Order: sequence, then structure tokens, then C-alpha cells
Amino acid sequence: MAKNNFYTDDVLNSAINKTWRRLIPFMFILYFVAFIDRVNIGFAKQAMAADIGLSESAFALGAGIFFAAYAIFGIPANLLMNKIGAQKWLSITTAIWGLLSAAIALVTNETQFVILRFLLGLGEAGFYPGILLLASIYFPNKARASVVGIFVLGVPFALTLGSPISGALLEMHGFMGQPGWFWMFMLEGLPAVAIGLFGYFYLDDTPEKARFLSAEEKRALIAQLASERQQTETQTVGRAFRSMRVWHLALVYGTIQISVYGLLFFLPSQIASLMGETIGFKASLVAAIPWAFSAFGVYYIPRYADRNPASRIAISVACMLAAAIGLMVSAWAAPVIAIAALCVCAVGFLAVQPIFWTFPAQALSGTALAAGIGFCTTMGAFCSFLAPLIRVEAEQLFSSDKAGLMVLGALTLVCALLIALLKEKRAAAAVDHTL
Repeated sequence: MAKNNFYTDDVLNSAINKTWRRLIPFMFILYFVAFIDRVNIGFAKQAMAADIGLSESAFALGAGIFFAAYAIFGIPANLLMNKIGAQKWLSITTAIWGLLSAAIALVTNETQFVILRFLLGLGEAGFYPGILLLASIYFPNKARASVVGIFVLGVPFALTLGSPISGALLEMHGFMGQPGWFWMFMLEGLPAVAIGLFGYFYLDDTPEKARFLSAEEKRALIAQLASERQQTETQTVGRAFRSMRVWHLALVYGTIQISVYGLLFFLPSQIASLMGETIGFKASLVAAIPWAFSAFGVYYIPRYADRNPASRIAISVACMLAAAIGLMVSAWAAPVIAIAALCVCAVGFLAVQPIFWTFPAQALSGTALAAGIGFCTTMGAFCSFLAPLIRVEAEQLFSSDKAGLMVLGALTLVCALLIALLKEKRAAAAVDHTL
């Protein structure tokens, strides 16, 4: 890995680079596996409809209820991790949701499908906010968007590589008397169990406990993080929840997630429809194209934003405007143009997320930061729950398969406006160094 020089202090840069090498590959692998387990139901949709009678409404409910559970347990989970530490919490929860994801292979009806998706959401509720909290604990502000950007690269990689893997596993239909989706859920769920066990011995809770840093590097990193915490505004959980800035950030993140999951769960079937194919290996390869393009955006755009922190709001607005246009164009365009529009979409709403996660740490610290991140992810989970339902209801209301994408596009424009309004708040608060 090339060295990153975020600060003028060589010892601090050395500490950041060592932490980067230690944590980022592991965080990336965790999110890669987690995201495959979260969204692989999109590939099983058609086969499960034939095998267990899974209806369109039950699929949308199962896709969304994961996030309802996520919303219920998101804040408590992050506060628990802040109390007991990343080592135990992330390793235990990873193993649990790996087992639950594999268990979906055993469902025989819609009720079991919905229940297991809900339990999977409970199991994964502390994972994503916990990883974000871990990044805030270890990495100073100047490095944070790049760090989260690399972490979020797990999403396009999971969808680029996971799409053909899921499609190939579906082709195992009939092996040992089991449907293809049985093998997909089982073989994609169990790796998380092994990774969770490994994480218990690999992670350190805080920079003070980091076995991979020298005493001098620990002091430099801890001092920088402490200095940044002194500039934050809200220091208690209660004040965090009463802060309109926190609510504003939560609404921004919620509308981002409506864009993401309103598209993501339906992308395999949308691509298959554009191709005139059923969901299988061929369609899954094409479905991977938007995510392959998004990887470049997720890597380069947050790094550009880190080099130009004053432009983070404008860059975020541009990302969501591009995603909104892409959603709307994909609803009406011919197949090749529609797929190109979906590529723009994927770049926009994935690249914006690492930049977004630099904002809470500029206004919160300590337990309040844990609660604030948990609240944002809870709002995101609630909106993610609504996203597939919004799309299905819009299509049924207007009797058009294009209506869902148009509604999602309109909501993405609302998200761009909400982000633009953050600029005014930031400017107004420039004196006290808060958002």
C-alpha cells in the first residue's frame, strides 16, 4: 500500500498507515461478505417464487423487514459496542448473522422467509454502525473519508463478484436434490462465521490497546484524536438526539438509502427484463456491470473530497443529482442506455456515502458519536425498509413498472436538496467548528 501523508507529523502518518494496513483489509472483507448475505435474495427471487410460492409482496416485505430489525436494534447495538469493545462485538455479531443468512436456505414458505430476514437484520444491526464507529475511534478526520471509501468498496466488489457467484450457484439446481438457491444461501452465509471467529483474535478495541503500534505512534495518534474531539459540539447522548443537525444528517442518510435499496433488490430482475432473460449466470454478469463502474467512483471521489474538504457538500450534491438522473433515465431508455444510466446511479449513491460519514464526527464525539452514528444508521435502516415497498406500491398504483423508478428518482432529488442545505448550516456554524 502506498503511504498516505495526511498530516505534517511523520510519526502520526506512520501510525495512520499502520492502522490502515491492519484494519482496512479486514473491514473490507467483512463488508464484502456482509453485503453479499444482505442482498443475495434478489437473485433467488424468481426461483423462490416458483419453489415456495414467494409472492412479489412477500419478497418486498422480506427484503425490507431486514432493515426494520436493523432500525430497532441499531442504536442499542452501537452503544453496546462502545461499552464492550469492537473485538467481542463485531466478531460475535458477524458469526451470528452468517449462521442466520445460511439458514435462509432451509425456508419452505413465505412466513419463514420473512422471519429469518427479520432475525438477520437483528444479527447485522450492530455491524455497519460498529465499523463506522471503529473508523472514528482509530482514524483522524483528514483520513476518514478515504478510510470509509475503501471500506465501502466492499459493496461494489461484493455486487460485481457476488453477482456472477450468486448466478453460478443458482445453476447448481438439483445438486444433491436441493434447489440452486439453497446452495447460494448456504455457501455465501457460512464464510461469515469463520471470519467472525478470526476477528476475535485479530481486532484491538482502541488505539491505546493497539498491538501493532509503537508507544510513540500511539501517543501521536491518541493526541490527534483527542484534539479533534475537543472541537466537537455535542458531548452527551441526550444532546445528540435533541440536535437538529443530527436529525438533518439522519434524514440525508435515510434518503440516500431509499435510492440504494429501491434499486438494489430489483436490479437483477430489471437487468434480466432488459435482456429478455431469466435470472441466471448470464444476467448476473450484466447485473455486475454497474457495480464494477461504481468501484472507481467509490475509490476516487472520496479521496478527492478528502483533498478538498471545503467541497464535500458540493461533491455530495453532485453525486445524488447524478443518481437521480440515472434512475429516471433507466426507466425509459433502451437496454444499452438504461444499463449505462444504472452505472451512473451506482457511482452516485455509493460514492456519496463515505463522504457523508465524515459529517457526524465533526459535530459529535464519544458516546454521543456512537449514538449519532447509530441514529443515522437507524434512520437509514427505516428508509431501506420502506424502499422496496415504495417501489412496488408505486408500480401497482400507476400500473407501470416505470413508476417505481421515477418515484425513487424524485426522492433522490429531495436527498440532493437536503445535502445542499447542510452547506448553509455549516457556514452558519463556521465560528464554532461544527456542521
